[in-house]
Amino acid sequence: MAYKITEDCISCAACESECPVEAISEGDSIFVIDPDVCVECVGHFDEPQCAAVCPVDCCVPA
Repeated sequence: MAYKITEDCISCAACESECPVEAISEGDSIFVIDPDVCVECVGHFDEPQCAAVCPVDCCVPA
């Protein structure tokens, strides 16, 4: 299961550079995670990095 970014996103871009598979990009009004690319950081980190760095906790399991 991939992660998603909720409407609470403040578009700070903290998550974008943390994604090891470049699944995060800037959408129309908030950042978005491509569910076909997201691997929940498995094989890269112990926890999803987007969720770890998000200041408003809007990166959640889809």
